[in-house]
Amino acid sequence: MRAISLHHDVIVVTSRLLQTNCTIVRGAVSAERFSDEDASAPGETFVVDSPILPDELALLPSLLEQARLPPPGGLLATHADWDHLLGRIAFPDAALGCAESSAVRLQSGPGRAQRELRDFDERLYIVRDRPLQLGSVQALPAPGSCAIGDAELELYPAEGHTPDGMAIWVPWAKVLLAGDYLSSIEIPTVNAREGIDSYLATLERLRPLVARAEHVVPGHGPVLDAPRALTVLAEDAAYLQALLEDGSAAELPRGRRSRAQRELHAANLSAP
Repeated sequence: MRAISLHHDVIVVTSRLLQTNCTIVRGAVSAERFSDEDASAPGETFVVDSPILPDELALLPSLLEQARLPPPGGLLATHADWDHLLGRIAFPDAALGCAESSAVRLQSGPGRAQRELRDFDERLYIVRDRPLQLGSVQALPAPGSCAIGDAELELYPAEGHTPDGMAIWVPWAKVLLAGDYLSSIEIPTVNAREGIDSYLATLERLRPLVARAEHVVPGHGPVLDAPRALTVLAEDAAYLQALLEDGSAAELPRGRRSRAQRELHAANLSAP
């Protein structure tokens, strides 16, 4: 597991598996309560998404302590795929928030995330000390906002990769948490052909935020600066448009043409 600081209020933790990113955000505190010399100033902390491996999840509480951040006041998931929901294993008492669309998806398929996690663990011989228990889920409006400390996170709908989800803008840090979008290591993937239009709409919705960002955190892969993220956005939009128009002849983005990415391309083509 690798941890990097993007801002005194934002730390990104990257799992050794699938390069899955988990972001720790501290709510900005007012100027009279914070100075650069006092990084331990009070503030509320959220953990967004999650690493995957059991030892990584076990290390999250001590990582917050070492960074002089308070225990999380809540967890956020950018969407309802199982690999973004594991924060509840590390912080079983913390409430989980997600977009209203993700809450509906979880409610319509109770136990699905747990089954998919169990199948994944069995394939890789991963043993966990405790099962995933989501508890009650708080549905958040997207578009909308979520209070954290003295500030607010801005929430934007992000659908297409799955039929649910949200991207999170951290305005005082100029950090965009994009969920499973804007990855420089993975092509866009959709669960249904009708999701392509939604995916393209999400990319356009995110474009002005990407242009303003100092850092863009995808669900998987390296953190990007704005110019690189805009390049990925353009490549992804071009691929999806070609997928609509040319099908199997669609050209994969440069640097994302490995056998694994061609298998994802084949899955896109076979999506109902």
